[in-house]
Amino acid sequence: MNIGDAAKATGLSSKTIRYYESIDLIAADRQENGYRTYTDAHVHKLRFVQRARGLGFSIDDCRALLSLYQDKHRASAEVKNIAQKHLEEIEGKIAELQDLQQTLSHLVEHCAGDHRPDCPIMDGLSGELHEASAKVAKLH
Repeated sequence: MNIGDAAKATGLSSKTIRYYESIDLIAADRQENGYRTYTDAHVHKLRFVQRARGLGFSIDDCRALLSLYQDKHRASAEVKNIAQKHLEEIEGKIAELQDLQQTLSHLVEHCAGDHRPDCPIMDGLSGELHEASAKVAKLH
């Protein structure tokens, strides 16, 4: 199948598939005229990468996972290590987002939202956001 057919089969854009090829993540077969051809195996690998990217794995992680997927003698511990590292990164991002949510919630809650110019949100954005975060921590 051609790249358009592979794109339809995977839900990826042709541009994304070409990008994956340019970074040697996927290697399509080439016809004599230079056109790319894709087999069911290529489509399967593209879907694998698509699902991994959907879970937020980096390109390097996808490369490692795809390599392990193709290695029938792999140790599942290697796969788990990659997934565990990624999970820890996600948990760290969630904690950061929760901190941001608390800070912003506090600022919104304490802004009168009236005709006066005083506004804790503006104070926070003008450089006092760190101080506002410290105040939130003291309140909890």
